[in-house]
Amino acid sequence: MGYASNCVLVSKAKKVMGMMRALSMISNKTETMFSEFQYRARTWHEPRRVVVKAEVVRFPGREPRDNARYVVTNIPFRPERVYEIYRGRGDMENKIKELHHGLEIDRTSCTSFKANQFRLLLTSAAYLLMQEIRRLAAGTELQNAQVCTLRNRLLKLGAIVKRSFRRLVIHLPLSCPWVSTWRSIAAAVGAQL
Repeated sequence: MGYASNCVLVSKAKKVMGMMRALSMISNKTETMFSEFQYRARTWHEPRRVVVKAEVVRFPGREPRDNARYVVTNIPFRPERVYEIYRGRGDMENKIKELHHGLEIDRTSCTSFKANQFRLLLTSAAYLLMQEIRRLAAGTELQNAQVCTLRNRLLKLGAIVKRSFRRLVIHLPLSCPWVSTWRSIAAAVGAQL
């Protein structure tokens, strides 16, 4: 589990953070190193293993910034692997939040179990569709967008739809701010522009 920084953890990570600052100063790049130590909070019965990600982040035109992260664990892997597992868990939690807030997966207000199950199935299908749209948006400003952003910018648009026997034509308004992204995604699925 992730653990908030405190003065004891900062003190225990001081040496490795100092090494990263020096290395970052020499390379003029972001530098990261993983380490571990034993730590015991006042309320804990025994010391526990803490993995630290010691990182100095550099962005062009900005001062370097320390970015230490602490994970309390009993997993017996190398510190790098432990942090990789922890980060993957965090990514999964973000996807669950995206389902919750972007597609309202928790909206199961029907009185019937089957109806609620069907709602969950539809939400899951919508999420897969959004993932495909995000994949098709590679190279645009929406390539890493949340589901809410994709919905608001690509689906909640006023448009005129004309259908004939052979084709479907969508006329977007002239003032549509994301028309280039919309066209890019439409072309990726095979639309003729």
